[in-house]
Amino acid sequence: MAARLAVSRWRAAPAAPGRGPMLSCRRWSGAKADTVYDVVVSGGGLVGAAMACALGFGAWDPICNMRYKAFRRMQVWDACSEALIMFDKDNLDDMGYIVENDVIMCALTKQLEAVSDRVTVLYRSRALRYTWPYPFTMADSSPWVHITLGDGSTLQTKLLIGADGYNSGVRQAAGIQNVSWNYDQSAVVATLHLSEATENNVAWQRFLPSGPIALLPLSDTLSSLVWSTSHDHAAELVSMDEEKFVDTINSAFWSDANHTDFIDLAGTMLQYAVGFLQPTKVSARQMPPSVAGVDAKSRVLFPLGLGHAAEYVRPRLALIGDAAHRVHPLAGQGVNMGFGDVSSLVHHLSAAAFNGKDLGSMSHLAGYETDRQRHNTALLAATDLLKRLYSTSATPLVLLRTWGLQATNAVSPLKEQIMAFASK
Repeated sequence: MAARLAVSRWRAAPAAPGRGPMLSCRRWSGAKADTVYDVVVSGGGLVGAAMACALGFGAWDPICNMRYKAFRRMQVWDACSEALIMFDKDNLDDMGYIVENDVIMCALTKQLEAVSDRVTVLYRSRALRYTWPYPFTMADSSPWVHITLGDGSTLQTKLLIGADGYNSGVRQAAGIQNVSWNYDQSAVVATLHLSEATENNVAWQRFLPSGPIALLPLSDTLSSLVWSTSHDHAAELVSMDEEKFVDTINSAFWSDANHTDFIDLAGTMLQYAVGFLQPTKVSARQMPPSVAGVDAKSRVLFPLGLGHAAEYVRPRLALIGDAAHRVHPLAGQGVNMGFGDVSSLVHHLSAAAFNGKDLGSMSHLAGYETDRQRHNTALLAATDLLKRLYSTSATPLVLLRTWGLQATNAVSPLKEQIMAFASK
């Protein structure tokens, strides 16, 4: 998809009774070089569009009119043992929602159209060059960021937000270092048809020696597949005929071929000891629904990797989403981390605008960076560790992770902390 820029002019609005400060914006027609925009968002994906919508206008109502599915449990278990962990709430309230990317993008686009008097969106526009004010360069005396578009026109902005993906041109143009590496895996995604209609309110994930496979509910009869595996196996999965592909998925969730008697015995002994010392109700392993078919042309793959920008902000610049961090999908937190960035950045910008401060000042951008790096760095490290821990069938590591899962599953406060951290 061609890059696009969401351009908005922000001004502080009085806070409504009982509510915090809000931001609103007015629309300027045309992209004139002599017009200074308060904020330019570079990037046309989910996170960039969400940032453009985040001036107090939500997109949940349009999503509710399309397709989404609540889930009330998460079961994660090991293909090499009986070890598992079950996340749920005592009253079985909704833990979250599974929404397809296309649905979210459609809702965000509709919302941007609804606020077209406040936000200008430049479609099919490509940013070719960014010129930074001091302290980045002394090449231009202007205090604003200059953006040169593919058609030769230019924009000026007090704050540029880079939401242009893990190969971010904004990040590269600013000279911000990025720690990154590619994993030896690709992810295969597809929309699956279940064998029969079910309540389908559980998110399933099983760790195979080749990588994790997840089945996420979309409706009573549909689920979404995310399977991380070797590059060769991923290419094979995408090219399989439907019947073989479905059989392979069901086997990946149901087969116990990777079990060993030693690991099963060791796991049983620890489970007995935990039950004796802490006689609480421990969730038993359940099996996911069987798969009967796959949507035509829904199978795609993409390579996996990790990345993290050394800096999220500089004067007049903020990075969000994959431009700031790239994560393995095993925790299902990739785009959620980006939406968390949006929420945090809007919070800090709202306070700055309400107090009449310069939106591009480090005085509040640094607060955004601190908030998000604390959260994102920990999540990236934990996800990378889990990927490496579960990418092996070596007996000592299988035993270690078996006991770790069983112990965690038995300690409810620890599970609650994990859920709370993942939801930030």
